Amino acid sequence: MSNNVPKRAPPTDDDAVPEHHKPYGPGPRAAERIFETARDLFYREGIRAVGVDEIVTRAGVTKPSLYRSYKSKDDLVAAVLREVEDGFWERFQSAEAAFPDDPKAQMVAYFEGLAARSGGADYRGCALSNAVVEYPDREHAGRAVAQAHKQALRERLRAKAAEMGAVDPGTLGDAMMLLVEGVFTSSQMFDDDDKPALAVVGAVKALIAAYCR
Repeated sequence: MSNNVPKRAPPTDDDAVPEHHKPYGPGPRAAERIFETARDLFYREGIRAVGVDEIVTRAGVTKPSLYRSYKSKDDLVAAVLREVEDGFWERFQSAEAAFPDDPKAQMVAYFEGLAARSGGADYRGCALSNAVVEYPDREHAGRAVAQAHKQALRERLRAKAAEMGAVDPGTLGDAMMLLVEGVFTSSQMFDDDDKPALAVVGAVKALIAAYCR
């Protein structure tokens, strides 16, 4: 007589973690929990301040789970920053899509969204900008992702300035780049509701008017 009782799958290293140490429950896979936990911790506390032990403990998994998905913490950092970059471009392209064929309105819309996000209580600027500051070593995987993104943004802003018909597209593009980075940095320095970053919309309008006569 055949035995139709299904065999239990062999335990994984996650099974060795006590249930009360699994804040995410049985839903997300270990790799997803690791990624989401790392992304949150890196942004709130800083990348270098967070170690692998803290990530796996908060995620409710063990170290082998992390190293099966990522060769090292640096590899995990780079993966998180690539997702951050994807989110940045989604917001940028959303502003473009809202005003087809009107690069001036596109840039104003982007900066309006940036100013609104910068007012959040848990806003810590741009994770990519923060990574550049944390890692002076240009060979670091996270620094490489962040720096490549910033170079791409600079080129995009210069191209946008040219679309506007700016008398000096390079300078206007770089000025808008400085405004973006100024919001990312200054929003972390002031705790009141009257942050300097909120002035960025008026500033970008004035710049565009000055360069696009």
